[in-house]
Amino acid sequence: MSEPRRRASGDDTSSPSDASGAAKKSSAPAGRAAARRAASAQAAPASATHSTPLQQVVRHRRRSGGSRFAITGLKLVAGALAVVLVSGASIAGVYTWRISSTISDNDVDISNGDNNTVAEPPQYGAFDGGFNVLAVGADNIAGQDAAFGERDAELNDVNILLHVSADHTSATVVSFPRDLVIPGPACTDPESGREYSAVSAQPLNSSYGRGGLGCVVATISELTGLDIPYAGLFTFGGTVAMSDAVGGVPICLEEAIEDPYSGLDLPEGVSVVQGQQALAYLRSRHGVGDGGDLSRISSQQAYMSSMMRVMKSDATLSNPGKILGLANAAAENVILSNTLSPLPTMVSLALTLKDLDLDNMTFVTFPTVENPSDVNKLIPSETLAEELVTKLQNDQPIKLDENALRDGSVVTADEGTVDPAVPTDGATDPATGLPTETATADPSADVVTGLQGQSAAQETCSAAFGS
Repeated sequence: MSEPRRRASGDDTSSPSDASGAAKKSSAPAGRAAARRAASAQAAPASATHSTPLQQVVRHRRRSGGSRFAITGLKLVAGALAVVLVSGASIAGVYTWRISSTISDNDVDISNGDNNTVAEPPQYGAFDGGFNVLAVGADNIAGQDAAFGERDAELNDVNILLHVSADHTSATVVSFPRDLVIPGPACTDPESGREYSAVSAQPLNSSYGRGGLGCVVATISELTGLDIPYAGLFTFGGTVAMSDAVGGVPICLEEAIEDPYSGLDLPEGVSVVQGQQALAYLRSRHGVGDGGDLSRISSQQAYMSSMMRVMKSDATLSNPGKILGLANAAAENVILSNTLSPLPTMVSLALTLKDLDLDNMTFVTFPTVENPSDVNKLIPSETLAEELVTKLQNDQPIKLDENALRDGSVVTADEGTVDPAVPTDGATDPATGLPTETATADPSADVVTGLQGQSAAQETCSAAFGS
């Protein structure tokens, strides 16, 4: 096992005392009410990409010398509101309106000074074509409870992109490491109007401080060449509230972990975590894998996968009280972009994702290598990153090879395996019930060798640091 990387400045678990006494609940983050832009009559293009390829971004950088379960939470917002909306009861309609109003009152402009508008989806229908949503977990922003500690700056430590294919049959969830050093575009703070010049090389987690959520969106968009019309912002307190609302999420540890830096203290095996322990699991860096941020991302992916399975279970979908609790927790603790906050848009998001097979939702970590100028930082792994973003730009599904799990994760012993040589869809032989030969597809067609991550259907355990 390799030694952990040295802690970079501004680490979110700087001392054991930071996690002690963290509040079970926190006040809602202060929203940035923004003026609504007029809706455009033009339809959005089906392909959610623009023309800035990763290769140009990486080369530009070289010439110059250069929390958490956010995506799942966004789906909870949309799904909970959709269930409430279609319930038919008048009280549900009033409740939906109140929740939607709360979200709209706290939404934020992510245009970054651009006058482009986003076409609205059909009224309460699924999206037409593919789309991208960025979920950001930020630390030290307005409204964060003091019990979670204080840092020198507002930092976007969790940055997760959801790409849904145009045919809505697959999705890729990309986690971008906070210490990734990349160019940053010019940004404009939507609240103060302050303008920030473009930079040739900066850690990704500093982009929120250069112009809020819109600057993070612009930074990821420039890196990947993808248009990102929708975004959401979560805080520590929001993570606690959402885990409480769902009634806890099962997570697995290969052996007991006690991490005084994050407050994580759980036994070996499966535990259902919520509240502060859920947050501690998502924040723990010193306790898992190699003690680095990439191992922490693996834990976050395991958590999000488990959360998706919980949300699709009958125990959640058949419980109106839990659905309403989720909607209320989301409304009070999540800040959405003003492009995502309208109720029809949120419901469309839910309708688009509701039937997605978890085997076809892939969580991946953006490929990186150690920064030769600073061992505490990372830079894009040029070839592999280019392969990833090209597939996203071309709306192609992404599958992982058998070595995709990081050292910080292990597949649970009772998880079944799928033989890639056996066809899994298409026509079947009526005599045997087995797929016919004509249904067989090339199992390696969508595999990106070298990517790290897991599918939403995989059940994994986090390995303790040093194991």
